[in-house]
Amino acid sequence: MPQPNENRFRHRDLNWLSFNERVLQEAADKINPLYERMKFLAIFSSNLDEYFRVRVSQLRQMKRVKKSIRKKLALKPSRITKQIIEEVKKQQNQFGDIYKKQIIPELAANNIFLLEADHYNHKQKAFAEDYFRKNIQQHLDPMLINLDEENELFLKNSILYFLVTFKDENKLAIVNLPVEECGRFVTFNDEAEKHQITYLDEILRHQLFKIFPESDITGIYEIKLSRDAELYIDDIYEGVLAEKIYESLKQRTDGQPTRLLYDASMPDPVHRKIRKLLKLGKIDMMPGGKYHNFKDFFTFPDPSGNKDLHFKKLPPLPHKTLEKSDDYFKSILEKDQALHFPFMSFDYVEKFVEQAAADDQVTDISISLYRVADESKLTNSLMQALENGKNVTVFVEAKARFDEENNISWGRKFEEKGAHVIYSFPKVKVHSKIMLVKRQENDETVRYAYIGTGNFNAETSEIYCDHAIFTANKLITKELDRLFKVLEGELIIPREKNLLISPFSTRQEFTKLIYNEIENARDGKKAKITAKMNSLEDEEMIELLYRASEAGVEIRMLIRGFTCLIPGVKGMSENIYITSVVDRFLEHGRIYLFENGGDEKMFYGSADWMSRNLDRRIEVISPVLDEDIFNEFKDILNIQLKDNVKARIQDKEETNTYVQKDDDEKTVRSQYAIYDYLKEKHSND
Repeated sequence: MPQPNENRFRHRDLNWLSFNERVLQEAADKINPLYERMKFLAIFSSNLDEYFRVRVSQLRQMKRVKKSIRKKLALKPSRITKQIIEEVKKQQNQFGDIYKKQIIPELAANNIFLLEADHYNHKQKAFAEDYFRKNIQQHLDPMLINLDEENELFLKNSILYFLVTFKDENKLAIVNLPVEECGRFVTFNDEAEKHQITYLDEILRHQLFKIFPESDITGIYEIKLSRDAELYIDDIYEGVLAEKIYESLKQRTDGQPTRLLYDASMPDPVHRKIRKLLKLGKIDMMPGGKYHNFKDFFTFPDPSGNKDLHFKKLPPLPHKTLEKSDDYFKSILEKDQALHFPFMSFDYVEKFVEQAAADDQVTDISISLYRVADESKLTNSLMQALENGKNVTVFVEAKARFDEENNISWGRKFEEKGAHVIYSFPKVKVHSKIMLVKRQENDETVRYAYIGTGNFNAETSEIYCDHAIFTANKLITKELDRLFKVLEGELIIPREKNLLISPFSTRQEFTKLIYNEIENARDGKKAKITAKMNSLEDEEMIELLYRASEAGVEIRMLIRGFTCLIPGVKGMSENIYITSVVDRFLEHGRIYLFENGGDEKMFYGSADWMSRNLDRRIEVISPVLDEDIFNEFKDILNIQLKDNVKARIQDKEETNTYVQKDDDEKTVRSQYAIYDYLKEKHSND
């Protein structure tokens, strides 16, 4: 992880915190209903957990590199880590303010009360005692520690514990909170008008004296340890990769500690004791509030039944062609068909696979699965296709972080049914979202392709904003067929002319497209690049964009996550303007539009402008060849560019300032405006 030139590149891990601040802004934004703001707190917390387990742990590994080598490579992990800790502490204070000063009072204003044990009435105390005895006690595994003896303390990753102190200062205890078994929140049913809810933590806190009846408890402090999530060290690539990953999943639980989050009210002497027991450095200790794991707020109950506390439902929009089509193959052969999630239903993809599985003329189905959902219509249809004698090839990404076990498990199920299952290549992930179906029609093999920006996952399709196109265009399907042959080991390179396929041609083709805009700008022609992606990190691409800006190319970008490019710097990036939309759904699509001297070229697909997407993953970026779909994608892109409700400016100061609406401008909240646009466009009236 080289330290970037700070005058030209931001550090990705520091700028990622700027993205998570935008999530926190959503939790504070009263445009969002109360329960949705609580979900943004949960997203912020979940994001931060993964960040420490993956990114901060990688910085920690860098600290093990010899100082002389770090100096040569300009690695400064300690300095970056300190900056991260500083910023995270600031954001956690903001988090605490939002929770205590906004969320809790607004819950109370809606007759929903989150009670602490000190405020239980007589009836609630009796309920807590009964609930503890019937539901909690059997799941506890208390550990009593005598500090006069040698101790080895092990805490599991991301599990909540109580650190208990006693009058006898030579004793400590660790007690697990059984959230997985009991849930995080418990609802009291004793008052009809008031809805009383309590944390599982509070019931356990109230009853903890029963676990240590002979000891005087002096303090109860919640703690949580995050552990390194990185599995992919060099020697793991020897032998059968999928097996080694499957076997090594326990590292997720046993990995190196990266952060201990603790109740900031913990006294310093106790703080030092737990740090010593866990063999942690000062930088590994992160003070927090009374409660941790706010990701559990995804499951916070709503006993009120008040619909105003949630987003209004947006029913999936019917696709004007596929909704009434009994034969998807015929509809796709006539014309490319585009889908936009979550505004349209993932059912269309599932129905296509279902039709392919049952169709006598279909001979082959090939698909890449990056994050496999639990049992779904799509996986069931693939199983049915195997039973119906189809040739089914499934490329399973065994290295999709946090989804390895489920992915490999599904791979084995497909293998058992007779599918040709291919697992990851060493040091290469298959991140593309592609499917190819071959069908015999009039003694000819006709190919049908699906290329998307999101995973084949019905659940995430309801949350992620993604785009996909079904096509039978031979320019696309022939090249996609060759890519699947590469994945199967029949070809070495796909020899593509239309698709951009990483790591073979994506970087080279994007480079050509940007240079073309530079040349046009120098020739006095209109030159413009509009690009939407999740993250921008690749230094070569950033330097190209700087060069384009200096040449006078207008560059307009939508980047949801982090960016290492510094926009708006005179003489370097003054023609680059970036906004980020964080709203109800997670922006996940990638669209790239080049002016091309008036003959615009548009591409979409699975790759961001990150080194890993360009050089170390199998990615597919497709041109948009259908004129209607081209216009539809461009309209959607333009709506997002005009967002003045949920768009923040990614400026050189990283202020996360909301885009301000001019007095004569129309209010545009892009996700809702896109829904309305698609509703009108796909109306069958």
